[in-house]
Amino acid sequence: MNDAQDSTRDSDDTQGSSPSQAPASDADTVRGMEANSEQPSGLNAADVSLQSATEEAAKYKDQLLRTLADLDNVRKRSRKEVEDAFKSGQTGLLKDFLPVFDNLERALKSAEVATEVAAVAEGLSLVLRQFSDTLGKAGIRRTPGVGEPFDPQFQEAISQVETEEHAPGTVIAEVQPGYVQGDRLIRAAMVVVAKAMG
Repeated sequence: MNDAQDSTRDSDDTQGSSPSQAPASDADTVRGMEANSEQPSGLNAADVSLQSATEEAAKYKDQLLRTLADLDNVRKRSRKEVEDAFKSGQTGLLKDFLPVFDNLERALKSAEVATEVAAVAEGLSLVLRQFSDTLGKAGIRRTPGVGEPFDPQFQEAISQVETEEHAPGTVIAEVQPGYVQGDRLIRAAMVVVAKAMG
């Protein structure tokens, strides 16, 4: 009987020890699965972040290329508009001067058969006045000349003459007139300037 009881106790001890080991084994398995599942999840997050950054960079690159193309188109269009405006301005000015040339041609033909010099001079004077008026319409005017103080911005002194009749630095002769359009110098006047007796 003692042997039977001992056998029963051994059997009970064996059965009692099995349930306590099974949960530990299950916990280890679960932890292992979690550890294995965390690594791919981290890699996927990095891949998603890299893909998002790549797509955003591609979008900004596309926007930059479009902006550069737009700026190039604006530059080309502006250049063409300036060229067209310049050509249009030249054409308009030439049209204004054609009547002057017509009248000058008529004056020369009249001079060939004229018997009085005064009549020729009067005709040329009218043409010159018409020429000056046409320049005025285009905003072109002569620079100050004789009797005015020398201005190096609009005049070029080709010589200086000692004189007591004019104050030093005064323009006493104009060899070639100068012209400006607004504030822009078209051609500097060539002048003779007075200087003090020395």
